[in-house]
Amino acid sequence: MLEIWQLDETLWFPSPHLALKEPNGLLAFGGDLSPERLLCAYQQGIFPWFNENEPPLWWSPAPRMVLFPAEVHISRSLGKRLRRGDFTLTLDRCFERVIHQCASLRENTTGTWITPEMESAYNQLHQQGYAHSVEAWQNDQLVGGLYGLALGEVFFGESMFSNVSDASKACLVFLARQLQQQNFKLIDCQVYSEHLASLGAREIPRDEFLGYLQEKAGDNQHP
Repeated sequence: MLEIWQLDETLWFPSPHLALKEPNGLLAFGGDLSPERLLCAYQQGIFPWFNENEPPLWWSPAPRMVLFPAEVHISRSLGKRLRRGDFTLTLDRCFERVIHQCASLRENTTGTWITPEMESAYNQLHQQGYAHSVEAWQNDQLVGGLYGLALGEVFFGESMFSNVSDASKACLVFLARQLQQQNFKLIDCQVYSEHLASLGAREIPRDEFLGYLQEKAGDNQHP
């Protein structure tokens, strides 16, 4: 019989190999969103994803979508915009605004998994030096961004937004270049999307992904 594990106040997670095949990667529910639990989850290849008014749901899908920084794909049109300097790109300039924009845009479309509780949790992780943002600006206006966590030599991408064409893509390219300079091994993109695939991300087996984490996802490292 398939089983979804229920978490309590104890800081632990079942093995990612126990995650369901359908829905792909669902592993556990419950627990909290404390910084300690979130860090424990990411280091084991587990992340939260749930809707408001639901208990936290924890996932570890197979296969895993990742982007190796050196493999980021820059289309001809995007490369032209980057060379032209259409965007001013910054790091950690306004983390709270970036995550709030990610939540707001999703709310206006098909609902959001970035609940107020999630925003608060990741803002805490940013204050502790684990969570980071990339921002795209035009005329001093924030037009795109992304955020995620840096642990060891792995960056765990969480969400991105774009108010103008190519803004979030420019942020991802900027991030990949920064991470490559600092010898980060990969960017976790969680699950497949055509948008991410167009930027060079690809699926790898979960065991391979977990192997990277065991070796490379240690203490905090700033991108």
